[in-house]
Amino acid sequence: MSARALSGDGMKREEYAPNPAGSPKKFIGRQPKAAHWAHARYRAFFREAHVAKLLAVVLTVVLLSSPGNAGQGKPASIQGVWRAVEVTLTGPAARTIAFTDRPNLTIFTARHYSRIEVQADGPRPIPADVAKASADELRAAWGPFVAEGGTYELTNGSLLTVRPIAAKNPAVMGPGVFITYSYKLEGDTIWVTQQRNQNGPFPNPVTFKSVRVE
Repeated sequence: MSARALSGDGMKREEYAPNPAGSPKKFIGRQPKAAHWAHARYRAFFREAHVAKLLAVVLTVVLLSSPGNAGQGKPASIQGVWRAVEVTLTGPAARTIAFTDRPNLTIFTARHYSRIEVQADGPRPIPADVAKASADELRAAWGPFVAEGGTYELTNGSLLTVRPIAAKNPAVMGPGVFITYSYKLEGDTIWVTQQRNQNGPFPNPVTFKSVRVE
């Protein structure tokens, strides 16, 4: 049986089990107020630590998914729509040609490209009747027009290789046909320079300077 301690005013205090002589009393009733306070503080501390950890995780996710950090560490992409604004020729006829009045567009998707261009300094003549037009009239109308599309790949961080699938000029399409360019991308401006094709290096490489349209 347990022995109950009574105070002088008759109020109940704490309850202990009888103990052999010389051994400490064993507490079996309710804990002292100090123990209750320590236990409450212990639980509060771990609740606060858990909340702080959750807040840290949420903050990290928000920062990593914010637009300012979304592309950090990744190379700039050439995907988009580009317009050539300048072409630089080398060799005996070296010069720089402004493409201000030359309609053109080049489109890169994830794996494919398409390119159209009018290589003329002014408007092309429109044949009055294609069926009766002379060879010179047809060449003047269609000769300056360039069109091709196919696949591309980027290698070594600075090389662009295109493989035309369809083209106005049948000589630049078909199995084994490719053109490799070096390229430099700065913001919304890209420079591509001819390097080699299936026949070997270009003796007088051409450089195209383009700006991003979309």
